[in-house]
Amino acid sequence: MRIVDTHLHLIYPDRFFYPWLGGAPAINKPWHVESYWAEAAPLGIEAALHMEVDVAGPQIAAETEFALGLDRVIGAIANGRPEHADFERHLEKMRALGRVKGIRRLLQGQPAELSQTQTFIDNIRLLPRYDMSFDICVKSHELMLAPPLIEACPQTQFVLDHCGNPKIAEREWESWTTRMERIAELPNVVCKVSGILANVDDSWTVDTIRPYVEFVIETFGWDRVVWGSDHPVVTLFADLTKWVNASREIVGGASQAEQEKLFSGNAGCVYGL
Repeated sequence: MRIVDTHLHLIYPDRFFYPWLGGAPAINKPWHVESYWAEAAPLGIEAALHMEVDVAGPQIAAETEFALGLDRVIGAIANGRPEHADFERHLEKMRALGRVKGIRRLLQGQPAELSQTQTFIDNIRLLPRYDMSFDICVKSHELMLAPPLIEACPQTQFVLDHCGNPKIAEREWESWTTRMERIAELPNVVCKVSGILANVDDSWTVDTIRPYVEFVIETFGWDRVVWGSDHPVVTLFADLTKWVNASREIVGGASQAEQEKLFSGNAGCVYGL
């Protein structure tokens, strides 16, 4: 099964400063493209989109340009600051780089009002003009921030990262499913099956995560899901190989066409590959 990884982080501490990595010692080291492909290629991953890694603000453009030059990186989701009045100038720079497919501004852990200001909304409304989507990354208790933004920007394509980050280790279910159902009602958002292994504990099995993945696919439908590795964050409780194998096992009963949509086909549509 051909796979396009829509959520690859690469870390080059010799080139860029990642302020947040000081609080993540388990992955606070280089993660280069060569080591990724050494594991990814035998698993059937053929291409990847680089997801911004929250570098220091002045390095955002340089990180994106660098990532676009790496082996089999066919596009990038760049960082950005839609809360700033000059955001469109940033979009112009990203368009000039070529192959920037979307923008992500991490909303998790930020003040709730950040994404609700008129400046933020107006700037997100600009993205279709640049053929770019917006990745929403929030924790499960912050999911209520997503619908107002998505509804306010009906022409913008949104991607909800990491299945909405359910607290799997805490057996969170009802509060997460209720909020996810609300988001899934909105036609201009797809969900990324990625990142959930950051929310488990050491005792996880495929059956631990199966209900969460199956719920996302059932709720959003096969046409509105994409797959991502969240490498190297996935290594906190597993590795890339275990995540790929678990994903395949969970959807193994689906048709070939459905699996192709999840693993590669929908990524082409959503990110314009």
